Amino acid sequence: MATLGTPSNTIEVLKKYNFNFQKKFGQNFLIDTHILEKIIASSGITKEDCVLEIGPGIGTMTQYLAENARQVIAVEIDKALIPILEDTLSPYENVTVINKDILKVDINHIVEEKNENKPIKVVANLPYYITTPIIMGLFESGVPLESITIMVQKEVADRMQVGPGTKDYGALSLAVQYYAKPEVMIQVPPTCFMPKPNVGSTVIKLTRYENPPVEANDVKHMFSLIRASFNQRRKTLVNGLTNAQEVKAQKEDIIKALGAMELPLTIRGEALTLEQFARLSNLLLSPENT
Repeated sequence: MATLGTPSNTIEVLKKYNFNFQKKFGQNFLIDTHILEKIIASSGITKEDCVLEIGPGIGTMTQYLAENARQVIAVEIDKALIPILEDTLSPYENVTVINKDILKVDINHIVEEKNENKPIKVVANLPYYITTPIIMGLFESGVPLESITIMVQKEVADRMQVGPGTKDYGALSLAVQYYAKPEVMIQVPPTCFMPKPNVGSTVIKLTRYENPPVEANDVKHMFSLIRASFNQRRKTLVNGLTNAQEVKAQKEDIIKALGAMELPLTIRGEALTLEQFARLSNLLLSPENT
């Protein structure tokens, strides 16, 4: 089986199976071997590793992963791609293909079964519309994770690594930076894909922290504050949190907490660092406020 990371080999497979791209699945297949090699190098995969690939497509990157990892579990939602994957991955005995929606897969069970609950590495070329739920699902479900190396739309990668005061800063930035260290690895132009997307892509690596960089006494509460403050980002933090149903905090308690943090009452959520959100959450949950 020829390596798929070239335009001619990709076209040959698509013609052979009369495959039609599904817009609803955001399908764009990589056709550049140099980019594929760089992704594998960025992910730091070794023969010891069990890798979870999300959205293998026709198996382009899966072939590279299979040659570099001990075990690959590829989860593909589009059933039309399953016969193609059976063909393109037939030389590799270390690949398991699962035809399911990744958001409905029990990844903890897979890790237990395939990797004895040791941390896995995740590699994916993710469609824009589903990036955030997949990343948050991986972090919040407590799956043993070493790193996530993903190709995403450039603006999403920007959002994951920026700090306070920028227009891209939001709940996703804070969530990613609570769980992992984000590093941009490669910029990928639209010409490296078939079909060609309208925007550039970025490969970003999220290396999971053993311990989060801030201490939040109740992580769920901290993230409810974060979501509420960015849902109404033009409002002051005091008004945004007072009006938010998911945050059960009294206005006077919010004012008191901001006073203790020496922050002005006119401050907006987009100006707070992750550390400040953690402190605000801890202050609002302290015994004198409950």
